[in-house]
Amino acid sequence: MAKQADATAPRAPLSRERVLRAAITLADESGVETLTMRGLARTLGVEAMSLYNHAANKDDILAGMVDAVVSEINDAVAEIDVPATEWRTAMRRRILAARAILLRHPWAPGVIESRTTMSPTMLRYFDSLIGLFREAGFSTDLTHHAMHALGSRALGFTQELYDDSQELGPDETAALLQQLAGEYPNLTAMVSEITHDADTTLGWCDDQFEFEFALDLILDGLERLRDAA
Repeated sequence: MAKQADATAPRAPLSRERVLRAAITLADESGVETLTMRGLARTLGVEAMSLYNHAANKDDILAGMVDAVVSEINDAVAEIDVPATEWRTAMRRRILAARAILLRHPWAPGVIESRTTMSPTMLRYFDSLIGLFREAGFSTDLTHHAMHALGSRALGFTQELYDDSQELGPDETAALLQQLAGEYPNLTAMVSEITHDADTTLGWCDDQFEFEFALDLILDGLERLRDAA
């Protein structure tokens, strides 16, 4: 009887929030490239035309999805209780909290990069970072430089020069390095060493380690600049 009751229970009314949450779930599972209005409508159990009561088009949905994810970041940042006197710890924790959320939504960085304007939700996040710099004694000018230095890293992601996510076996790696050694000796020597170094973080590149390494370099440098002013 319970199953029958569930099957006949009224479906939650369609709303913009429900549409966006369904779109985020689909993108998390299959990638944002596969997201279509027709597929989204099918997931929600409605006709595709019904979606246009809540979103103008797919681009509007993408913008709403970004806003929803950045809202998650704003909520997470609001929970971080570190005084401005410990600005470096506070900034680091905010950015790593943002990164943790984006790692749950791997499509989000690409969509964020495609936006040409900032929504109020995004502006609220950056305003909080600027406020932290100012409370910590950074001048307006140095704060401006700091935001440029952080770039997309402020939101927890960076644009990598190349994709190193493909995993190669030992034999494939050795063959590739041998092939490249003559023309690119310095690159090959570096990759050979970090690939075979037992102490290396993940054998190739640990994205989290590299992100935090660069973030710490930036924050350390900014602190020195502030103290020298």
